[in-house]
Amino acid sequence: MKTTLKSLLNLLSNNNNISFEVVFWDGEIIRMGPSNPEFILKFVTKNAAKRTINAGVLGFGEEYMAGNITIEGNFRQLLRLGVDDYFQNLKPSLLTKLNTYLIYIGSLNTIRKSPKNISYHYDRGNDFYKLWLDESMTYSCAYYKNKNDTLETAQSQKYEHICRKLLLKENDTLVDIGCGWGGMLIYAAKKYMIRGVGCTLSEPQYEYANKKINEMGLADRVQVLLQDYRNVTGKYDKFVSIGMFEHVGKKFMPLFMEKAKSLLKLGGAGLLHTIGKERQAPTNAWTRKYIFPGGYVPALDEIIRAMGNTGLVPLDVENLRVHYAKTLDEWSKRYEANVDTIRKKFDEKFVRMWRFFLNGSSAGFLYGDTRLFQILFSNGINNDMPLTRDHIYK
Repeated sequence: MKTTLKSLLNLLSNNNNISFEVVFWDGEIIRMGPSNPEFILKFVTKNAAKRTINAGVLGFGEEYMAGNITIEGNFRQLLRLGVDDYFQNLKPSLLTKLNTYLIYIGSLNTIRKSPKNISYHYDRGNDFYKLWLDESMTYSCAYYKNKNDTLETAQSQKYEHICRKLLLKENDTLVDIGCGWGGMLIYAAKKYMIRGVGCTLSEPQYEYANKKINEMGLADRVQVLLQDYRNVTGKYDKFVSIGMFEHVGKKFMPLFMEKAKSLLKLGGAGLLHTIGKERQAPTNAWTRKYIFPGGYVPALDEIIRAMGNTGLVPLDVENLRVHYAKTLDEWSKRYEANVDTIRKKFDEKFVRMWRFFLNGSSAGFLYGDTRLFQILFSNGINNDMPLTRDHIYK
């Protein structure tokens, strides 16, 4: 067991040019890499090492949450090893394969199951998310024009970036599928005087968003519905969905595109802001079990094909991969600044779970195969769209 683990860690160290120290359950200490260690990885129990080899990310994550693996130093650099293809492609045990399948089956986003999946992630309480999100409660990739932009500035710039791509104008009607705490609708109503509707399955989000809309005097322009996207009706000039498509699930992607087409007027513009990849790959079992039940990160060609099959025409694709890593790093800093409060509200296992999620996600965007795509599209042919991107940047 120890020999196998040493070989694996040595290979990962060489592949990523990372130096670190490993402490084994029996007290043995070894150093990987030629320079000073960036972190110290400790396997408190032999079983923690065994599960890391046999169950990959699921095993490592669960053992870290349980305190059977500890890390001192640069946590993200450790998780950089976890997104290495060699680690991702470890052959899982038969039991792990079975567990992964059961996790998948148990989290499919049917009409009945979706509210439970969304509630699991988003109903931790608004107070929890307020501790580490920006003041607009935006829980999606920000847009950094300068490396020193604050998170608040970058999130506002993201909304402006999307508004310009959609060519929003006064009294446009906008539907926001998976609107979260209402940030996009509020921004577009204030800046562009649009009229819009959003939907969410999270009751805390629904209550927070409508309260804020009322407080800002925007209730005559926008509202948020507590409703599954499949049940939203109407016809709109513009369509947007930010950070929600990842929750749809592979099976329901065609249905999502059909709904987008039905909501968008002929020739109308839409924008899909979603995590994605270049190649198809299953969502890792740890993320599906502990963070996003029912989630699936689609490949870009899957998204484009699903659009094309319904008559939606892709117009522009932008990859904001590095922007999301920077967003996650800022969330992580704010999370750690409030970790004592979070620990009191939940427990140490919860603290470790979200630390693993935030840092692992950042590593995935910076060093792995995770992307953030903004895909502009139209419902059918639209020959009146600008010929260049100048309108976005001027």
